[in-house]
Amino acid sequence: MKDSLGRTINYLRVSVTDRCNLRCRYCMPEEGVEWLPHEDILSYEDILRLAAIFARLGGEKVRLTGGEPLARKGLATLVAGLRAIDGIREIAVTTNGALLEEQLPGLLAAGLTGVNISLDTLNEWTFRQITRREGVRRTVKAIDTCLAAGLPVKVNCVPIAPEEELVELAGLAKGRSLAVRFIELMPLGPGAQFPPEAFQPCSAVLERLPELRALRAPGGVARLYQLPGAVGRVGLISPVSHDFCARCDRVRLTSDGKLKPCLHSDKEISLRGLTGRALRDALAAAIAAKPREHPPLTPGEATAGGRPMHRIGG
Repeated sequence: MKDSLGRTINYLRVSVTDRCNLRCRYCMPEEGVEWLPHEDILSYEDILRLAAIFARLGGEKVRLTGGEPLARKGLATLVAGLRAIDGIREIAVTTNGALLEEQLPGLLAAGLTGVNISLDTLNEWTFRQITRREGVRRTVKAIDTCLAAGLPVKVNCVPIAPEEELVELAGLAKGRSLAVRFIELMPLGPGAQFPPEAFQPCSAVLERLPELRALRAPGGVARLYQLPGAVGRVGLISPVSHDFCARCDRVRLTSDGKLKPCLHSDKEISLRGLTGRALRDALAAAIAAKPREHPPLTPGEATAGGRPMHRIGG
């Protein structure tokens, strides 16, 4: 399906829960998080009904997010249901990896085609400072388990750790066939409260790793690079310093049934309770209304996204 600007919108990011087992500083406070009531969360049946209509409109890719999607019971059941929808060719999940290893066999059997694992450092002390929890070794083990199973892996890093730790994280791509992607900190939710110096452009990674060479391979919103002799890749995603709205191909569905055509807009279309033609028309109208671009993102000034990231879906 095309939006009003002619962009092909074929990618649906579905948040299945706002809950998470970590407390990353740029995403949510350590305590006092107000969770959505259970009755407000879309059922798997609701999600599958919407995904089927999205596929009939030309959708091909679905990514399950949260919060932490693996914190919701029975996620493999949802993956299997998505796999059965004609037209859906990619079903991926974005996770912090803490619960991934034990659930991976069921997810693979259900038809999972890819995984993004959030990891901002390989240093346990820094990991605890960022996430307020422990778990670096568990996450790295989950990465290697996925690779051993033949599942495509992308590691997502918000570069707020010390620069030498970012270099170490990029080194995961040397001997592993994966992509380490650095995504600029965004002034969204608690992230807007970070000091200006925390909003480092992705070009800082290039300064610390001058041996990276640019690749021409398509990387979606990421610019791709490779270290000499490496089997994996390094990606730079720059929502703050470099606008890529012209290539945006996605819409987001929150766990309480609101469709967000743009991450950094407070525009939301409620799809909850709609069925049949009404649901199709509302979804098509939301895609058609996707804005040309979001306003410039300024460190220290909260975007108009309207919710913290765990309430939108990563």
